[in-house]
Amino acid sequence: MNWEIEYILSQVFTIFMYGLMAITYYMKNRKAILMVSFASLVANVIAYVLLNAWSGLAMCIVAMIRNIIFLVDEKQNGKRDEISKKDIVILIILYIISIGSAIFTYEVFFSLLSVFATMLYTYSVWQKKTEVYKFCGIPVGILWILYNFYVKSIFGVILEAVLLVNSMVGYQLEKRRKNA
Repeated sequence: MNWEIEYILSQVFTIFMYGLMAITYYMKNRKAILMVSFASLVANVIAYVLLNAWSGLAMCIVAMIRNIIFLVDEKQNGKRDEISKKDIVILIILYIISIGSAIFTYEVFFSLLSVFATMLYTYSVWQKKTEVYKFCGIPVGILWILYNFYVKSIFGVILEAVLLVNSMVGYQLEKRRKNA
């Protein structure tokens, strides 16, 4: 496959991924957020492979592991609002995996932006409150915009900016719902 076709395909998968992610900022259920996010990660993996964006790819794999762990935990233990010692251990393990992946995929400082974004996003879904998830989407979005700029993903930059707006709107709607 030549470079132009690979790039165009990467942008198609990027569009699909961001469409799915935008939907999550309007969801009320953590399990649904994790499942739709997992589907978006599959598209993101393909896009980053086509872009040779290895740190982004590694963070997508970490995120897929994270979502599976969180979904299995919720299925086995039910939906819980409190954070247990086991939850803290899981978060630490996911952070260690993220850092380990960063060591192997490090290129320049900008390649670490995907790591920071993934770690913050991991925290946002780990802590089990959709309001915090939606708020954390704001700095996560900024970090992904910068990373997508670094890997030259035009639609990644544009659509992450749209997703950033969606996270801000979703956060405001969540705050209004709580205050009503």
